Amino acid sequence: MNFSFAFAVFCASVLFSSRPLEEFYGDFLCEEKEVLSAVGLSSPCTCSGCGSIPYPTSYPTPDPIINSSQVWSFVSEPDLHPMKITVNTFNPGTSSGLIFLAPYGFSSVATYGQSGALILDNEGTPFWFRPLTSPNLMNTDFRMQTFNGKPVLTFWQGTLATPPAYTNSPGGSSEPGSCYYILDNTYAVIKTVSAQQGYISDIHEFLLTPNNTALFFSTKAVPMDLTPYGGPQDGYVQDFAIQEIDLHTNKLIFFWDALQHIPLADSYVPASNAVSSGNIWDAFHLNSIGLTDTIDDIVVSGRSTWTIYRINKPTGNIVWRLGGKQSDFTIESGAEFSWQHDARFLPNNLISMFDDNSDNASVPGPPSHGLILQLDFVNMAASVFRTYYHNPNIIVASQGNLQSLSNGNKFVGWGQSPYYSEYSEAGNSEINPVLNLLYDAQIPSSNFTYRAYRNNWVGMPFYPPSIGITSTNGQITVYASWNGSTETTQWQVFAGSKSKKLSLVSSVAKSGFETSIPVTQKGPYFQVKALDVNGQVIGKSKIINVNKSFEK
Repeated sequence: MNFSFAFAVFCASVLFSSRPLEEFYGDFLCEEKEVLSAVGLSSPCTCSGCGSIPYPTSYPTPDPIINSSQVWSFVSEPDLHPMKITVNTFNPGTSSGLIFLAPYGFSSVATYGQSGALILDNEGTPFWFRPLTSPNLMNTDFRMQTFNGKPVLTFWQGTLATPPAYTNSPGGSSEPGSCYYILDNTYAVIKTVSAQQGYISDIHEFLLTPNNTALFFSTKAVPMDLTPYGGPQDGYVQDFAIQEIDLHTNKLIFFWDALQHIPLADSYVPASNAVSSGNIWDAFHLNSIGLTDTIDDIVVSGRSTWTIYRINKPTGNIVWRLGGKQSDFTIESGAEFSWQHDARFLPNNLISMFDDNSDNASVPGPPSHGLILQLDFVNMAASVFRTYYHNPNIIVASQGNLQSLSNGNKFVGWGQSPYYSEYSEAGNSEINPVLNLLYDAQIPSSNFTYRAYRNNWVGMPFYPPSIGITSTNGQITVYASWNGSTETTQWQVFAGSKSKKLSLVSSVAKSGFETSIPVTQKGPYFQVKALDVNGQVIGKSKIINVNKSFEK
């Protein structure tokens, strides 16, 4: 059977069937691995499933820029075009884990490379890339988490509302049809999750808990007369709800919504702004959920209210508010924050966050930075514990995160500014931002990544390695790659005059995402095999006929 036709049939069957997506992926990716290997499929299917159809727009969003020095291209993986990064600082003490980004762009600007989920190392070498099929699709909150005691990859996928293509909702909202994905360490999709009770799955957080539940935000536009707040009469409030779902039963076990618990008067966003986004007022803009020192409480960040909330799940009550118009804490000098993201509760009553200090207004605030506050529950005061500024200082209009690494270092994603950085624990200051800076990298300026993470990840793809061939002036070069394999250290090239009689003609160390291997053997049949650090074969490509390859 022609594979392209079979693959299209499979994708269509997923799109138009009522069966749950995870059943299709479970059947196709688990039971049919031998079929995938036989046809040489090199990456998981991204053509179908929730969040894979862009939300409609009449605005002509530019296609990504592919032919550029800021974009990767590969002979063995011609459909993969991730962005390239530039390393500005790389000092001793930088952690060795891999870096997780989800590049995308706003709807009016062409991105460099495809949007999608990207894993790479400190040098900027890609290890895994899962491109999306449209510039109107994005991934966010891409990271490694734990599910059933095993490491998994998780991300949000769908269409992000950004002007000028999407003005039906507040900027930074999720359009309908989006959802969350969980992939195992073979890159097979093992589950997808969607918001319930008529809400839309929101981009900002998808947090797996030790109890194998998922905490995430969801949104709904609730009709409301906004004239008491200075907005339109026929307006709406963008309600944010926290949902927790048991991942084994898909049962909703916790629901909490901002509209029932946070006064609209606490917002720093004028209700008059609603007229620019479908008359929807983004009064809360909740953007992070974090666990605490008890299983019953969570911490939640409200960007539009400049407040971090501790919420008791059994009662739904707000235990305390940090910052904003109703702060339960006195905010000491230097500890002020606004428009913040990524609030996390740390040991010893510390709260970390990314302090944007900006809402993209014409009059920005102080420089954005990673911020850790010390909470004093005796005197109900918050003071500065650590700060992490970029060198040079920058102002970030939206997004961003601060990750605490196991060795004490801090990893900062700069959101709408094209950087990610690592610092030793002691941090720095606005006047001395180079202090304790270990690592700093830059992505192409038109690209963003909502958050950036560092994790120790082991990827063992269920699909086979890829092979490509070029011939220049009679010199044949074999190209070998295996998208997502972290364990490949060496490549072997086999060649022969018959496909069933191949012999080893070259053995080289892996070099980058794609290894180029000049050979003297004319083939015409070639195959590559991937070896691990122990010299064991862990994967082999399909066998290709070099003559037929050149005919194409």
